[in-house]
Amino acid sequence: MSVDGWNTVLVLGGIRSGKSEFAESLVAEAPTVRYVATSAAADPDDTEWATRLAAHRARRPGSWTTEETAGDPRRLADVLASAGPNETLLVDDLGGWVTVLLDPAHQPADDVATITELADAVRASEARIVLVSPEVGLSLVPTTPLGRAFTDALGAANRAVADACDAVALVVAGQPVWLKPATPARPVDVPTQATPTTGAAAPTSGVADPTGGAQPPLPDVLTPTVPAAPAAPTADGTGWAAPTMALPVVATGLVIQPGMELPMPDEYAGPQAVQRLGTLDLPGAGLGVLERVVEFAAATQGTPTPTPWTGVRVLLLHGDHAGGAAAGAPVGESARLARQARAGRGALARLAAESGASLQVVDAPPSAPIEHGPALDADAVEAALRYGWRLAEEAAEAGVRLLVLGACGAGAEAAAAAVLVATAGAEAPTVLGRVHTADGEIDDAAWMVRCATVRDALHRTRRSPRDAKDILAELGGGDVAVAAGVLLGATARRVPVLLDGPVGLAAGMVARDLAGQARHWCLLVDHGGHPAVRLAADVLGLTPLLDLRLDLGEGANALAALPLLRSVLALAGSLPAHPHHGGPDDEPTGDPTGDVAPTTPTAATATPTGEVGATPTGEVGATPTGEVEANTVPATADRASDLPAGDAATGAADPDAGPAVGEVADPDAGPAGPDATPEFAEPVPAGPGPTTTDAGPERDPSGRRAG
Repeated sequence: MSVDGWNTVLVLGGIRSGKSEFAESLVAEAPTVRYVATSAAADPDDTEWATRLAAHRARRPGSWTTEETAGDPRRLADVLASAGPNETLLVDDLGGWVTVLLDPAHQPADDVATITELADAVRASEARIVLVSPEVGLSLVPTTPLGRAFTDALGAANRAVADACDAVALVVAGQPVWLKPATPARPVDVPTQATPTTGAAAPTSGVADPTGGAQPPLPDVLTPTVPAAPAAPTADGTGWAAPTMALPVVATGLVIQPGMELPMPDEYAGPQAVQRLGTLDLPGAGLGVLERVVEFAAATQGTPTPTPWTGVRVLLLHGDHAGGAAAGAPVGESARLARQARAGRGALARLAAESGASLQVVDAPPSAPIEHGPALDADAVEAALRYGWRLAEEAAEAGVRLLVLGACGAGAEAAAAAVLVATAGAEAPTVLGRVHTADGEIDDAAWMVRCATVRDALHRTRRSPRDAKDILAELGGGDVAVAAGVLLGATARRVPVLLDGPVGLAAGMVARDLAGQARHWCLLVDHGGHPAVRLAADVLGLTPLLDLRLDLGEGANALAALPLLRSVLALAGSLPAHPHHGGPDDEPTGDPTGDVAPTTPTAATATPTGEVGATPTGEVGATPTGEVEANTVPATADRASDLPAGDAATGAADPDAGPAVGEVADPDAGPAGPDATPEFAEPVPAGPGPTTTDAGPERDPSGRRAG
């Protein structure tokens, strides 16, 4: 329903105000609706009224069923009280119900007690109920006793039912005005990510906590608001199916049939992304098995450099299975989980909030016991498939780029196991997981009942066709059918899907037989240790990425691993290429300590001819101009301080000084002392010429003999 978070709604309105049309729009997305007609049969001579009733019936979809309560007005309370949590009821209207209640044929009757019974039934019902009623409080007081009795009884009924309902709307001239609550916004409308604060307390948008703090963020909880079934494409090729491809449609909408040609992921982008990973600046083996995440995202996004998934929506399918398939399941547990998710609580909602994903709880049609007969009829299967397809279409139109599929129905695992037995040729005991009680103990008796149920269902259908729709009708039921429709619709709109649990994998097996391209848009994060998931993944060619064996509930396991997948995609998209493959070199351009970088030696500081040059120890060296200067030396060998001022400036050696610390004495040199004469070895001339031994020619300032 389009009123998020509410199960029961009262729609009030005047004559021809549009209240019935508005009420019908609230339940338009439900796969099946039980229409409860309360008015008595019209006078056969009143053709105008009969025409109105005929037009009213013509508006109802073919999947709706009609139930009459005009024979006994007290029966309406029984119908509402006995409705199951997966049912959707539309009661139209309370004015006709009061008319029948006050009919003399039902007198004497206690209308006050009957109205109280009706309000109590609305308040206690687990079904989704929309009630329509005329608002007569704004009109004049009737002039007849019967008219006044009618307005009094109807006013009392409206007040009692409005008090019992979650929401009340008044329709005026086709425009709904919400009376309860004043603003029927989502009960959860806060940011999906918490921002930790330090120091002074900062204002938060979380829900108030009685302890004084703020609770964790809540997810964006949605309810299905699927558009009506599309019309056929126009002659120019535009229409609902045009954005993806030409699909078979008729006047009533999409026809889902085997052999559909749906899009495939980009066959080149995936391998190119893996090849690109081999060039990134990653140590060792890099991303390991998580390379498949990058390959999958690249193929489904159509680019070698995929980006992390931003728009994520979780579809939680809630549809119970009757009979032995639900053996061992606590009564009402699946309905509790669905309500918990709608309220933004529980493991699935918490993980959705932390991942910034929206959460949509989808009510699938309930399934009959498969050991005795079909789970659904053929029309319900068609409606469920189209319903799932339109859910995926709506998500794509809302900007969703990744769907997470989960389920919480009672007996869903046994139904999925039956589908796998029929499609993969397995045995029921090998694909049925253990049954656990609410205390965490293993219930072997319930497991054996489920095995017998699947065995009996397969025996009953041993001569039935094994087409995809036949399997859904005989064994799969409502949740598997809706899930299969979601996979097909997501494939048509090129939206990838994270599978998690037996229902999603069973839907993948069915979708494969309708359109083989669907499995290429699915990614299995973790098998969870479930034997049915292992078998279906092997048949579909879906290798689980992780082996965490999480058991948080179908859908929650995938959400727990979603941050890791996003991190891998972010890393793969942001890292540069390795320098070996043309990436940037990270060598520093200067000395990180701040010291001056060494310069290239010159001929004056180091020569191969044995001339005096500068050494690292700071000994006497020659400057580029040829002048000799004293460099800084350690304090233990400060030769410049031991020389006379004139000698230090000119660089003349002290005849009485021995070799400096760190220098090696020349073995051919004479004894050092006051009479010792320093001797300089001259290089041997390269060619013939006079050899001069006297002091003759004057030396140049560099110490060389003039030629």
